[in-house]
Amino acid sequence: MATHETDADTLPAYDQLLERNRRLTNLQYASMYLNWDQQVMMPENGAQGRAQQLSALSATSHELLVDDEVREWLDALEDAELDAEQSANVREIRNSYEREASVPGELNEKITQTAAENQQIWQDAKADNDFEMFAPRLETMRDLQRERAQHIDPDKSPYTVLYEGDHQYISLETIEEIFETLREEIPPIIDEIRTEGSDIADPWEGEYPEENQETLSEAALDFLGYDRNRGRLDTAAHPFMAGNQFDARVTTRFKPTDPMDALTATIHEFGHATYQLGLRQDEYGTPLGSARMSIHESQSRFWENHIGRTKPFWEQFLPTFKSHLDGHDDLTVQEVYEAANRINPNNRIRVEADELTYHMHIILRSEIGRAFVEGDIEADEIPHVWNEKMDEYLGVRPETDSEGCLQDIHWTSGFAAFHGYTLGSVVAAQLNDAIRDELDVDALVREENFDPIQEWMTEHVHQHGQRYTTPDLIEKATGQSLSAEPFVEYIRDKFSDLYDL
Repeated sequence: MATHETDADTLPAYDQLLERNRRLTNLQYASMYLNWDQQVMMPENGAQGRAQQLSALSATSHELLVDDEVREWLDALEDAELDAEQSANVREIRNSYEREASVPGELNEKITQTAAENQQIWQDAKADNDFEMFAPRLETMRDLQRERAQHIDPDKSPYTVLYEGDHQYISLETIEEIFETLREEIPPIIDEIRTEGSDIADPWEGEYPEENQETLSEAALDFLGYDRNRGRLDTAAHPFMAGNQFDARVTTRFKPTDPMDALTATIHEFGHATYQLGLRQDEYGTPLGSARMSIHESQSRFWENHIGRTKPFWEQFLPTFKSHLDGHDDLTVQEVYEAANRINPNNRIRVEADELTYHMHIILRSEIGRAFVEGDIEADEIPHVWNEKMDEYLGVRPETDSEGCLQDIHWTSGFAAFHGYTLGSVVAAQLNDAIRDELDVDALVREENFDPIQEWMTEHVHQHGQRYTTPDLIEKATGQSLSAEPFVEYIRDKFSDLYDL
């Protein structure tokens, strides 16, 4: 939305509100890239200074958001005649203001600094398999987040308030219903595969040099059409994407004994990048030019699972795969397709988990995070509870805390982030059904023509930014309301066929 005057004091309330939001957005992206640097290339001893930098940006952002002027502009717009896009911008800024206005700036600053400090402590604790090193930091962050939740809405449970920070339009009860469906559906499929499924060989033998895996990941990004002028690939302890519509960077990591791990992680993060790069450039800095966080994971899951794990993908990509990794000249499309989709319930690591058992990892973490925030368990109980739930849901126990409760970075800053991963897979299945009703996706993949797929996602998802609430965006894109049924049908059909059930 263009402004009409140069003097900010004379601008209409709407234009001033958007100009403030643009400033906030730039500060938030500056924080994001500082965090990217911390995880990718910052020297280890830089953590203390980085924590203070991020804390200062957080404090400034909070001050700009909850300033009295913002309240005045929002009040002035309460009964204003706005078009649909203007109304959406005001709605989203109002939501942010109302959520943050009651939170003391000092508390937000402390949370940001603590989270930044926690990242290095978590990395050290994980490397040393020392949960006791990290446990006090968990307790500190929990107490800070509880305090924050109390300021936002004292009438709700702290965990519900934290959850609503990312998913304000999809209730916790709705997510729990989806989880309950998957608790009922997934374990029987896993058991049937274990007892009756045909054998799928693991073709990976020995170790694969990191430099070979890196060039393979780079080749996969080029194959899919990643815009190198607006992105880059790096490595991180925990793969992630950071960016906006002008600069969306992806990271991956390498497992010496399994080249598929880094490859699928790279494709996953590429999916996140497609969302950011598909946002409207003319709306940068406004909600209309910002991603809907509760939709983000659907994009990564779509590209990882509904494209990157399909047979048409491997029919085209296998020659490239072989050219980067030695020892697989005889590998067939069927063999690599099976290897990309084989179920391994014995795997203890979430980011390495197969498409089916992955969701039991998510449910486990969500249950423990909620119990911890609500005071049902304490930090020192987490390793035991984690191992018990892993045994219950997947029939395996971690051998160390590093491959158990220390494996994820998420609890360095909060405790209600995991729901979005399963929500993403559910929405991705709905999007997959919708796009395949309009496009011959398999034929496009065989032709290495990914542009129509990207364009469909941009038209139906990316370009809308935050114009629609999450349920409305899902229904607009897919023609259906949010439901776990398309995902359940997808996994039943896929794995019954794969394992001859």
